[in-house]
Amino acid sequence: GKLRFATHTWETLAASVKGFCAYFEVDRVNSCCILPLYHVSGLMQFLRSFLTGGQFALPGTLNDLPIGFDPADFFLSLVPTQLQRLLHDPVAGDWLTQFQTVLLGGAPAWQELLEQARQRSIRLAPTYGMTETASQVVTLKPEDFLQGRSGCGRVLPHAQIQIQDAAGQALNVNEVGTVAIRAASLALGYYPDRFAGSWFQTDDLGYFDLQESLQIVGRKSQKIITGGENVFPQEVEAAIRATGLVKDVYVLGLPDADWGEVVTAVFVPIAQPDLTALRTALEPHLTPFKRPKRWITLEKLPRNAQGKVDREQLKRLLI
Repeated sequence: GKLRFATHTWETLAASVKGFCAYFEVDRVNSCCILPLYHVSGLMQFLRSFLTGGQFALPGTLNDLPIGFDPADFFLSLVPTQLQRLLHDPVAGDWLTQFQTVLLGGAPAWQELLEQARQRSIRLAPTYGMTETASQVVTLKPEDFLQGRSGCGRVLPHAQIQIQDAAGQALNVNEVGTVAIRAASLALGYYPDRFAGSWFQTDDLGYFDLQESLQIVGRKSQKIITGGENVFPQEVEAAIRATGLVKDVYVLGLPDADWGEVVTAVFVPIAQPDLTALRTALEPHLTPFKRPKRWITLEKLPRNAQGKVDREQLKRLLI
């Protein structure tokens, strides 16, 4: 897509730190950062420590941590692919269990990954945020995560979230709509322009459940319309991962003369690809129009430095 620059000020960045501290009830934030500092998730880890007088560790490997480093005093931030890799390493997996809080964001996390973390008693805090909001504005606290709660959690004190319909009107609990944000940490706009209106309309669709936890359904721009039916890739990816037959998967819509778009699953198989087994495993969980009509195997999905699938690069490989 088009490159855009979110315009932040010292005030918006500081507001994000203040809201974080209030939500987690801490005065000082010690951060262990293994994310790029040129992404908002890495930058805000540094700023939380810098603005609160906390410690900041930037290890290249586990062996690079400073003498006396105690994970129980630190916040760690990860993206889902990092969490997956660390959980597959016995030493690193045990290391994660020692942290005060492990923030998880940057991309949707799949249910099986969350269950693995919960079974290991990792104090995970799934989050929702973006560059425009200077990182997280919604977070599920570790205590709630370990008790089995789902979703992104509750809104941080410096922000407001409203679920809106197409006309910009507020929707009720359990009604899916556009996620709209007001926040003291919200960027002024995309350089050189300013945001208009009282709410920032995101590309995300979601709803609040009865426990006031934000649930993200998917992105409007990535919604697949196939034969007149709407399909959200996140739901299909979750069902495919649940089969236990893939290492990695990404679902998107590709142009098709008959269907308009065809649901396409690009996946990394665990062993020799068995499409019959995959299709059979999906039948009880996805209605026919949601099941992929095209299956493409790759040795590895293209990802950026933040661990997100590079959608444009993937499309270039496929089209």
